[in-house]
Amino acid sequence: MRVLHVTSDWKWTGPAEPMVRLGLALRAQGHDVQMACPDAPEGADRALRPAAEKLGLAPAVTLERARGLRPLADRSDVAALGRLLRDGPVDVVHAWHTRDHLLALRAAGVGRRETAVVRSWRMGEEITPTPWNRLLFGRGTDGLVCVSPGTARACAAIRPGLPVRGVFGAVDLERFQPAMPDPRVRQELGLAPHHRVIGIVARVQPHRRFDLLLEAARLCFAKDPDARLLILGRGTHREAVAEGPARKLGIADRVVFGGYRREDYADVLRSMDVFTFLVPGSDGSCRALLEAQACGVPAVTTRRGALAEIVEDGTTGRLVPEYPEPLAAAWAELLGDAALRAQQGRAAREGAVRRFDPERQGQEVAAFYEDVCQAKRAAGR
Repeated sequence: MRVLHVTSDWKWTGPAEPMVRLGLALRAQGHDVQMACPDAPEGADRALRPAAEKLGLAPAVTLERARGLRPLADRSDVAALGRLLRDGPVDVVHAWHTRDHLLALRAAGVGRRETAVVRSWRMGEEITPTPWNRLLFGRGTDGLVCVSPGTARACAAIRPGLPVRGVFGAVDLERFQPAMPDPRVRQELGLAPHHRVIGIVARVQPHRRFDLLLEAARLCFAKDPDARLLILGRGTHREAVAEGPARKLGIADRVVFGGYRREDYADVLRSMDVFTFLVPGSDGSCRALLEAQACGVPAVTTRRGALAEIVEDGTTGRLVPEYPEPLAAAWAELLGDAALRAQQGRAAREGAVRRFDPERQGQEVAAFYEDVCQAKRAAGR
C-alpha cells in the first residue's frame, strides 16, 4: 500500500512526532510511506523536516507555510500533491490538520479519485457538528482516525456511515522503560533522595488547570512535608499562571520547574513517583502520559478526553474528579504506599507494552486503511 501523510505544521511538536513514528511503523510493515510538509522559517528550532529526515522519512513534497482556507493561493500545493497522487499512484492520503484536509480533498479531486482521504482527529473530544465540519467530513472524506476508541464513538456522529477508528498513541518502549531514577538528575532538579515526587508534563497555560494543580499541591504538602511537585514544560505566561500563584499559596519552595527536557527526558520521568495529568493539550493522545506509564510510573488524572481510557482506575493509577481534595487524596494514597506504587507501576508498564506499542499501532492503522479503501471501491467513489 502506498500512503502519503500530509501536514501543514513545520514544528516538531504536537502531532508531528506521532505522525512520523506512525509512518516509520507502517514502513517497517512493508508499506510505501511518503510525507508532505513545509520547511521551517529561517533559524527556527525543533523543526519537523530535519527531524523526519534524520529518522529516514524525507518529505516528497514541500508545502507552503500557511493556515486555513486559501482557494487561490494553495493552487500550487494542490497541483504538487495531485501529481504525486496520480503518478504514484497513492492509495491513501492521510491528513493531520484542517488545512491538510482541505489540500488532500482538492488534490484527490484533480490527481486520482481512487485515492482514499483519511483524517486524523488529534483532540480528545468529539468534533463539533458545525456546518463547516459537516462539509469538511462529508462524502469526500473516506475515513477518520481518532486518539481512542471512546473518542471515535463520539466523533462518529459527525457523519453517519463515515468509517471511524480509535487508535491509542504509541511510544518508544525501549527508550521509555522502567529503571532506577538517576540520582544525578534528581540532584540537578533539587530533589533529595527522601522527596516523594508528583510530576506533570504540560505547557504552562491557564487552560491546563494549573489553578487546580497548585491548590491540590498545597493540600498535599500540608500533610506530607517531603512531597514535591515537578512541572515540566514551557510557557510564556509561567510567572502569571504558576510561579506567582505558587508563591501566594506559600508552596513555591516545594514546586520545581524543570523546564523543557530533551536528552534526559526519560530519566526525568523516572524521577517521578506519581505522574499527573489534568487537561490534554494539542495532542489528545496524551503522549506524555503514555511515556510515563511505559516507564512504570502510576498516574493520577482527571477524566478529560482519552484520559479515562488510558488510565485503568485502581490498576495503573487513579481517575479523580476535577477538585483539589480528591486529587490531593489520590496523590497521598500513592505517595504513602510504596508497595501500591510499585504494583500499579508494573501494571502501567504491562499495559503500555500491550496497548502503546508502535508495531501494534501501525497494524491497526494499516488495517483501517485497507477497510477504507475497500469501502471506497465498493461504493464506486
